[in-house]
Amino acid sequence: MEKKEGKNSNLHQAKKEKNDEFYTQLVDIEQELKNYKDHFEGKIVFCNCDDPYESNFFKFFVLNFKRFGLKKLVAMGYATSPISWSQLPLLEIDGYEEVANKAYKIEVNGVCDKDENGAFDLEDVKALIRENKENITISPLKWNGEYSGGDFRSNASIKILKEADIVVTNPPFSLFREYVAQLIEYGKQFLILWNINAVTYKEIFPLIKDNKMWPWIAFNKTMEFVMNDDYELKGKGFIDSDWKKHGFVPAIARYTNLEHKKRHEPLILYKHYSADEYPKYDNYDAINVNKVAEIPCDYEGVMGVPITFLDKYNPEQFEILGTSDNWIIDDKYKTTPWLTKEFVDDYYKTWWTGSYKKGNPTAWYYQSWIAKMSYKRLFICKR
Repeated sequence: MEKKEGKNSNLHQAKKEKNDEFYTQLVDIEQELKNYKDHFEGKIVFCNCDDPYESNFFKFFVLNFKRFGLKKLVAMGYATSPISWSQLPLLEIDGYEEVANKAYKIEVNGVCDKDENGAFDLEDVKALIRENKENITISPLKWNGEYSGGDFRSNASIKILKEADIVVTNPPFSLFREYVAQLIEYGKQFLILWNINAVTYKEIFPLIKDNKMWPWIAFNKTMEFVMNDDYELKGKGFIDSDWKKHGFVPAIARYTNLEHKKRHEPLILYKHYSADEYPKYDNYDAINVNKVAEIPCDYEGVMGVPITFLDKYNPEQFEILGTSDNWIIDDKYKTTPWLTKEFVDDYYKTWWTGSYKKGNPTAWYYQSWIAKMSYKRLFICKR
């Protein structure tokens, strides 16, 4: 049986090698954050996984400090960052070469037109940092004995986190579960990036189910990132004129707990239920729905839908009951404990994809005597 390379191979490679500092493009940040402007008035924003000299998140917020009405902006990064000072030198400042590969934080309390050209831009930021004045200060972060300086788990980072109102960043992919757990522990608002498959993680799904975390306005997108120099490019990846590596990662999801209008838009349903078109699972008391657009308007029971449903999820219209991926659903909806050996054997007589075995919680059913499985399902019902 041929093993196919997954669509998320760049992401899986990052997790395996821990080279997971993908730097988000400014255009993607601008397109999304403009929808959240009202949330930032008078707030302290913390970019706790962002090298201040290279992060486009820092660049966006410092250039929009007044427009967003920020009270304070703090950015910090890893002392051992594989990209540090090598890929996106947004703030190339004379005299600061000696801090290369060290962990620093930049704290912005206000901005002004330093060069008096009628606009606040990066030249003003450079000038203010050079002078290290009260409004924009730069300071080193030291190793605390357990974590390197700038690590989001360090004492210095947690101290800032406690003071912050909103966290906005692209966290390390290999530490996503731990990162989210910290945000929840300290009760912070956030806008973060990761992969769509996080929806069904046993640590993440309960937050989705209980409406403590949901998608940004943009969800399940292929995004372009700047990679570190050691990263093996695949697919459409390329090296730009400055010898920086760019890679494209599919199925990137953006998660938040900030409200937005799209989250409360109703999903228009037009399809009608029929037993032939919507077969019932053998191991769950629910019907299978192949596409989000095909959720039947006249079915009142439990439905298994693709995880991309989350992009259309309106908590006033639907209730999320569980997921098949980790069997996180009330026992009353389970009709058999797991995949049977008989079904797995029948499945591989017809299909040659996936890796399934007896005991897997994947939703399964027979349709026209053919064994079928449904990849990662969310179980929902209408309210």
